[in-house]
Amino acid sequence: MSSNTLPKLHNAMWPGLVGKGNEEGQEPPISLERMLELTAAAEVNGQKFDGIDYFLFLPHTDPNASDDELKKIADLIQGHGFSVGSLVAPIWAGTIGDSAMGDAEAREKFLSAVRMACRIAGLFNAHGVRKYGAIRIDSAEFGVAKFLEDPDTNLKRIAGTFKEAAKIAADHGERLAAEGEVCWAGLHSWKAAANLLEEVGMPETLGFQADLAHTYTFMLGYNAPEDALLQKDHTEEEFWTAYEKVTDLLRPWTIDFHVAQNDGEVHGAGSHDKTGKHCTADDPNGKLDIVKCAGYWLKDAAARGIQHICWDGCMFPNATLESPETWNAILDVMLKVRAAHGWT
Repeated sequence: MSSNTLPKLHNAMWPGLVGKGNEEGQEPPISLERMLELTAAAEVNGQKFDGIDYFLFLPHTDPNASDDELKKIADLIQGHGFSVGSLVAPIWAGTIGDSAMGDAEAREKFLSAVRMACRIAGLFNAHGVRKYGAIRIDSAEFGVAKFLEDPDTNLKRIAGTFKEAAKIAADHGERLAAEGEVCWAGLHSWKAAANLLEEVGMPETLGFQADLAHTYTFMLGYNAPEDALLQKDHTEEEFWTAYEKVTDLLRPWTIDFHVAQNDGEVHGAGSHDKTGKHCTADDPNGKLDIVKCAGYWLKDAAARGIQHICWDGCMFPNATLESPETWNAILDVMLKVRAAHGWT
């Protein structure tokens, strides 16, 4: 058992929502209460999850909830012994926001979602359930086809929206983490993400969210073949050479980190476009040495303000999410990550 107490270990609540729905062929969402119960039940050698990362939209959260309603949610989370870490702002069309690459109306919707997230963050901070973490965003532009029609102009447009969002966050004492993922225009490759972060140029307020599954598909060139560093049949030596290149470029920007597994494939469900497939921690087809890969991102993590890490199991089938073995295997590998790369 490691003596490291940091980073704190969190589980994401949004796997109960992303890719779920009530339309034909979709699995139903899993309630916040149930996701909290499943997380709280996980235990490995007497150790448990420290907290959760939280999605700020229905059915888990009414973005227009009153202060009293939000305090009840905070009490519910705290009642399980959990802290809240990073919050996911509902910046997509169909929630509160709209595309950061869109027209003036769309971009104002995007910013309104950031304002809403900052309001809830402030309430959770004052309550005491939240003491660390970022507010997660992306470009809210599904797919890259429209972006690639004029990538330079569109990157500047997204960056302009992000700059305004970062000013809002700074005014609330918050930081934004832009998620690198092959389905988000402007954040769809390791090179595009780095260019966007540099164009924004506000590292104290807007950083990067790295996910092990998504950054692996970066290297395979999904949605950006010109940026591919690996073929699917790559050798281990080729993998680590490419991995070092990507992490050296993006690690200095990284303020939020997701532990995950990937089998080299992409996956989509419901309205969510195809992205790096999340696999269970013990998936026999998983390509990643999770503990070793995490070390590349967690080097100097404390200096970048990281105090927790989070598991992301987006688009797991409900049967997988309902299985206690899933969460015990996840907690076990996260404990190993902390033992190898954590601090006190």
